[in-house]
Amino acid sequence: MAYRLTVGLEVHAELKTATKMFCGCVNNPDEKAPNTNVCAVCLAHPGTLPVINREAVHKVLQMGTAIGAKLAYEFSEFDRKNYFYPDIPKGYQISQYQYPLVVGGELAGVAITRIHLEEDTARSQHQGDKSLVDYNRAGVPLMELVTEPVIHDAASAGRFAKELQLLLRYLGAGEANMEKGEMRVEANISVSKDDTFGTKVEVKNLNSFRSVERAIQYEFDRQVKLIEEGGTVVQETRGWDEAKQQTFSQRKKESSHDYRYFPDPDLPKLLLAEVSAFSPGTLKAELPELPWQKRDRLAKLGFLQAQDIEQLVGDVELSTLFAEVEKKLTNPEALKVAANFILNDIAGQRKKDAAWALPSVEFLCEVTNQFVSGAIASPQAKQAIVTGKMVAAMETGALTAIAQKVTDANPSVVADYKAGKEAAMQFLVGQGMRESKGSANPNALRQAIEKILA
Repeated sequence: MAYRLTVGLEVHAELKTATKMFCGCVNNPDEKAPNTNVCAVCLAHPGTLPVINREAVHKVLQMGTAIGAKLAYEFSEFDRKNYFYPDIPKGYQISQYQYPLVVGGELAGVAITRIHLEEDTARSQHQGDKSLVDYNRAGVPLMELVTEPVIHDAASAGRFAKELQLLLRYLGAGEANMEKGEMRVEANISVSKDDTFGTKVEVKNLNSFRSVERAIQYEFDRQVKLIEEGGTVVQETRGWDEAKQQTFSQRKKESSHDYRYFPDPDLPKLLLAEVSAFSPGTLKAELPELPWQKRDRLAKLGFLQAQDIEQLVGDVELSTLFAEVEKKLTNPEALKVAANFILNDIAGQRKKDAAWALPSVEFLCEVTNQFVSGAIASPQAKQAIVTGKMVAAMETGALTAIAQKVTDANPSVVADYKAGKEAAMQFLVGQGMRESKGSANPNALRQAIEKILA
């Protein structure tokens, strides 16, 4: 019988708030000057007291609402998770254990166990035989999402992580850039020959979607080989070596009782039902169009291919731009042209120049309408989009001169057209476009040629 892979994911994502989780320090873990955004609270000086960040709670409740989860209106609280690391100033982490903010829900076909809030650690930097600690990140609001162990292949795990990143961005909860550590994935992996779970192995801090999939597949293969050779899988925490494309043992895996959780005595209990801004109706009304809703709506437009839809949905800036254009362009043909400009010209220019600013909705609609009406040609429209300046349409006199030139130069083709050969007109228009160096509008040029021949 074949072996069965079972995976449960734990995902940590830094939340985009003005201040840290339990103090008033600026939430900017990317601050270059080390130990700048710190205070007595996030450095755990004796006698200091934490204060819960309301904005962070709000963002986690929005996440729960978006995935159809149960929110902790009856009761929620923060706990102390006790373990020592040099990047935990207090020697314990403020987290949530028995009473998280969010329970249940589903995302990308994967059942969710819980979503809770905690604080991020500082950042350790190792230089030779010395280790330095930058506390700018210590105390940054950190959302942890835990899935049920219902994932059975590496690709599904990767898709789930991508959809979670998208949702965080759509809600404005966080940027979730994995390469910057703003979103970190941990995979709990086991193999068995039946529906029971094998021994769980955790692979920590996977910082790219590719690493998530490759680490899961590697660990599945490693465990199967170990069992087949008569060995025993050990419950442990392993890391992922990107260079070697393999996992490596780090430490024996702790259980929840090893952390000695207990309610934090310095923080009040959370009674969400008493906060009107956290009511189900208010939270639901705040939600934007979510990624899966956008996919369905874009598919109904009828002119976008599957890959086009994924490109739009997967890029929040492009998606927002197209959504605003949709409100202004009622002509289906114009909307189709605008979509082409966004997916190709705008997306392509931004890849060339990351600092390039997207055109405004009004300007893009103006360029689109000018193109659809025949006032400007494709090269002029593309130039306008890239430069941000509207290109003047070719004047009637210049079009007439070009039309006269190509008809005079091709008398036999003119004769063919008059004899009923439509392809002859296409040739004349092509010659005219060549003469104008692509700046003429093909329809306007055709009309100018037809007028001369008439």
